[in-house]
Amino acid sequence: MRIERIEIRVTDLPTRLQRQRSTGAYDTGAPGALLGKPVLVKIFAEGVCGFGQIRPLAPHHSMPDTYATMISTLKHVCGSRLIGQSIFDVESIHNLFDSLAPGNAMARAVFDIALYDAMGKATKQPVYNLIGGLAQPRIPLEWSISMAADPEKMVADAQRAIHEFGIRVLCMKSGHHDGWQMDAQNFRTIRKAVGPDIVFGMDPNTGWTVADTIQALRDLQDERVDYIEQPVGRYDLNGMAAIRSANTGVPLMADEACCSIQDAHAIVAAQAADVLCIKLYKHGGITPARKISAIAEAANLKINCGGLAVHSQLEAAAGAHFYASRPTNHVMPAGEFIFGLGVIGADPIVPETDFVVKNGHVTPPSGPGLGIIVDEKALDAHTLLTEIVQ
Repeated sequence: MRIERIEIRVTDLPTRLQRQRSTGAYDTGAPGALLGKPVLVKIFAEGVCGFGQIRPLAPHHSMPDTYATMISTLKHVCGSRLIGQSIFDVESIHNLFDSLAPGNAMARAVFDIALYDAMGKATKQPVYNLIGGLAQPRIPLEWSISMAADPEKMVADAQRAIHEFGIRVLCMKSGHHDGWQMDAQNFRTIRKAVGPDIVFGMDPNTGWTVADTIQALRDLQDERVDYIEQPVGRYDLNGMAAIRSANTGVPLMADEACCSIQDAHAIVAAQAADVLCIKLYKHGGITPARKISAIAEAANLKINCGGLAVHSQLEAAAGAHFYASRPTNHVMPAGEFIFGLGVIGADPIVPETDFVVKNGHVTPPSGPGLGIIVDEKALDAHTLLTEIVQ
């Protein structure tokens, strides 16, 4: 089944999400503005239509793609060469991206996800059956707690996750501008409020030094930090290795440091992590994510499945299918794509769905492809920009 036409849309978000992390604001932008909005791709191939959606994060400290670079890559750089390709030739298509646009991970990711949706629809199979099967029918979910000037707002966010949605895994954004001591104080405040039965990690988003990290984890030994995510700079593998060898007993996760297959190999070689954080948007989709997962498995490391999937059922479903295909003992601690499951409001282009949080878990859609039905009228109503390749 060969690709006949590609449709690229930037879709609006009616509500604005603003969060704070050590490297600056996380912001979906004002309604109607293009910057910060999701890019949706439709692949048409002999009667099958595959959907993918990714929200570019720029301005961002490690992911450079914007809606404009994603469109340019898909339309002007790769577009004409993608027409006529089989939807099943994922390796050839990724080789094309390697040759023409190796650094545009988000453009590659949204196209890769649309390919898997199309393949699933063509074969009448859910995506998880195409990538290993349903190893996890129920996926535990993680709640990311934004930094805030008032620690009580962070506590309220944590308690909402637990009491309203049944979440049992929390991760606190860290890297306070006043130093790790403020992060430790916030962690203690939240840990006291939620109790010892909640899995609770920290994510400084590269906002600490090696010394900060070791001091903070030792200072919080009695409060039990369950994992620490990317405390130092993305290229500082020696620093990550030093933290890991400091015998804090806290699993160390590589996120910003792990963007490509080559990154994963380098992290393993440097013994710089216990866990590799998989985010489909930063790797280029499901295809490279599976390869990174295999590298982790070979090195006896675990993986994590991150990415907030803000207001996107399609992006959350892609993450869920990938997560569900991996055995329980290979993944920790939970899936992060909860912001695409209705907890901050409905996806504007998928108003009707049962792909939602239930008792802190979600079940991956079982329909063909991603199993998400996009409302075409809603899609048209929320489209800010359209480009066509044919």
